[in-house]
Amino acid sequence: MDLLGEKTRHQPEFFERAMASVHTAGADRYMPWDQLRWRPAPDGMTVEEWWLITKVARNGMKRMLPLTDADGRAFSYALPDEVLRGIETVDKHTSGRIGVPEPVTHDAPDRTRYVINSLIEEAISSSQLEGANTTHEVANDMLRTGRRPRTRDERMILNNYSAMQRVGEIRRVPLTPALICEIHGIVTAGTLNDTRLEGRPQLPGERRVVVEDPYDGTVLHNPPPAEEIPERLQRLCDFANAVSTTNYVPPVVRAIALHFMLAYDHPFADGNGRTARILFYWSMLNQDYWLAEFLPISRLLKKAPGQYARSFLYTEQDEGDLTYFALYHLRIIQRAIIDLQKYLAHKVAETRRVQEALAVQSRNFNHRQLAVLQHAINNPHAQYTVGSHARSHNVVPQTARMDLQGLERQGFLTKVTLKRGHAWEPAPDLMDLLEPVPGSIGRHRRLRSPSHASEMLSPG
Repeated sequence: MDLLGEKTRHQPEFFERAMASVHTAGADRYMPWDQLRWRPAPDGMTVEEWWLITKVARNGMKRMLPLTDADGRAFSYALPDEVLRGIETVDKHTSGRIGVPEPVTHDAPDRTRYVINSLIEEAISSSQLEGANTTHEVANDMLRTGRRPRTRDERMILNNYSAMQRVGEIRRVPLTPALICEIHGIVTAGTLNDTRLEGRPQLPGERRVVVEDPYDGTVLHNPPPAEEIPERLQRLCDFANAVSTTNYVPPVVRAIALHFMLAYDHPFADGNGRTARILFYWSMLNQDYWLAEFLPISRLLKKAPGQYARSFLYTEQDEGDLTYFALYHLRIIQRAIIDLQKYLAHKVAETRRVQEALAVQSRNFNHRQLAVLQHAINNPHAQYTVGSHARSHNVVPQTARMDLQGLERQGFLTKVTLKRGHAWEPAPDLMDLLEPVPGSIGRHRRLRSPSHASEMLSPG
């Protein structure tokens, strides 16, 4: 601000340009200094002067949060056009039925399958983002078959899946420090060297865990002292439950801020990132963004972990301006919505084609059997067990067995013997059994899914 005073005293026209910039600030891209300093400054300004004017404009848009950094300074955020557009998109597509394909509406028969598949994808991606070293295929097989994890990395993924399921159960329950600790205990069970740290915040006197650069060990973030953790957790819960004495906060911004603050406070020895992302899901569901169940956000975060980390750093480096973190996550949510819409549109069309092909033969299939047949067409070497089918559709083993045996009796599946029990595989002549739809040209062809869909969804 000293620079602003000096400039306005010696160059009065500079103040006029500064004030004009304030009125148009909301339409500009909200860049941090680390990006803006490499851009050409407007005519007649240095890049430092440009940054000064930008900061003056942003101060006029600043909205304070009842959450503070380690020095007691309140975090804030702004609502430039970028943020407002992002909020509008999220509100429109994740909290209502408009434009949502039938398979994920509240009363659709295969909604449960979509939820389970999305939880599996989020559990795997969130754990891999934190360093879990296992393939998507192996992790997916473990969760669907119900086998016990063989490694610490597999246990991390199973824990994440269990925690996501727990979030579905407590979506209407107010958040408390005890509930945060419960979620952390689920996330870290059996993965820490000291089991006493599972579900317990760090205590005064313990060496505080800091955030370091994984490549050179540089300390990137020093969290608040352990003595402050109980009070900060309670304040965070008050904010999450919207009982803080503060101005209106858009619901999705509230969920994003909850994510940021749990990671910033870093109350636990390990598992803070996974717990923070799970709390984001809790907040979205708690505030009626019901489609959030189908958005595996971590799959997109994992593709660019550096950008994810920088969104934290930009906020901390620029006087606690949470706008950077909010903008990044709004973009991620929007990309996840677009991916989901493309996938579901494809899946609806695929389902109809399979249903039409099978209807010609006057066979009756329930939605779970149709899901198996859809998957079998694209995966001729797949195996389906009673356990995996039951978990994929949240049904009891008896129902799952009847589904698979029914397809076996009609010749679509072949029963094979495993080392432990039995499984069913697509019949070698499955494609020949699917008669062409009357009036179509050629036989029913293999149906291909989008590149990420085969990873995200599997019915058996």
